[in-house]
Order: sequence, then C-alpha cells, then structure tokens
Amino acid sequence: MSYTGKWNVVIKTPMGEQSGLLTLTEEGGAITGQMAGNMGEVAVENGRVEDGKAMWSANVTSPMPVTLEFTGALEGADLNGTVKLGAFGESTFTGTPA
Repeated sequence: MSYTGKWNVVIKTPMGEQSGLLTLTEEGGAITGQMAGNMGEVAVENGRVEDGKAMWSANVTSPMPVTLEFTGALEGADLNGTVKLGAFGESTFTGTPA
C-alpha cells in the first residue's frame, strides 16, 4: 500500500468546502508532493508514514495564512482523513483518485 498518487481532494472548512488536486510521492517512509487549488500551489511538507497513516502539512497563504496538518489513510482507492485548520479547529478531508 503506497500513498504515491494523485487525488481530487475536498476539505471541509468553516468557509465551506475547498477542493484541489493533491499529488503525493512516498519513498522510504517519507512523503513529498504538492497541493493545488484556489489558493494556488503549495508544497507538501513534513510528510511521513507512521503506523500505516500518511501525515503531512501545507502552508497556505490564501485566503489567509494557516498551516494545514493532515492525517490520512487509504480506504480502498480513496484517501480520507482529518485536517487541523490552525486556529480554526479540526475537520475532515476526502480524496478520490484523479
């Protein structure tokens, strides 16, 4: 089970659902990649796999600066999990193969 791939991601936020394209590459327990959407394109940072779950962060600047912290797991072909929204609490995200 590898997290390498592309997903159409929907993040539930206090400002409504935000969608984008998530591209991940897993090598030796490390995860790199990019997220692209209305906020532009940002790098996946601090990516790793622990206990079968993928974890990474992304620093977005639009519509306001916030660090998003993701924890996700593969469910069949989908990638789903939770995301910490900085001072805005925690929510969920879903990802389907792109």
